Amino acid sequence: MENMLFYAHSGIRWIVILAAIVAIGYFVFGLLTKRAYDRPAGLLLTIFVRSMEIQWLLGLIVLVVQGLDNATPAKWTHLGIMTVALVIAHAYMAFRKRPDNVKYVGGLGVIAVTLVAVVIGVSALGGNRWSFTPTGMGSSAAEDVPAVEVTESAS
Repeated sequence: MENMLFYAHSGIRWIVILAAIVAIGYFVFGLLTKRAYDRPAGLLLTIFVRSMEIQWLLGLIVLVVQGLDNATPAKWTHLGIMTVALVIAHAYMAFRKRPDNVKYVGGLGVIAVTLVAVVIGVSALGGNRWSFTPTGMGSSAAEDVPAVEVTESAS
């Protein structure tokens, strides 16, 4: 179960990034075309924030399951910065009753600042964590992958 949670946490980051890219594209298009801030715009921002929430919660669960006494200072720093990123992601709520162009600009700003915080938080762990290796992380992050004992069966 520990491996499953770890790999889910490792994989969901790509959903966060995809949600951010789609939302940014839609918001830029909406700004350039002076389009009304519509339901899909709000839904895209909500999907981004919800994926951030799920990612944060999974990270917290992984930290607890791996054992709080095994948590390194880098992991605590990562958790702290990611908590700040999640709070920033919720700042879009301040733009809900604003004019449409302000909603678009505000949403873009919230996504951009959130992603900067995420990059800083991930960098706090060290290593290359943005690669497409089978574990979803660079080789220097291998120490975070829970060990799996493999036994050979007698034939």
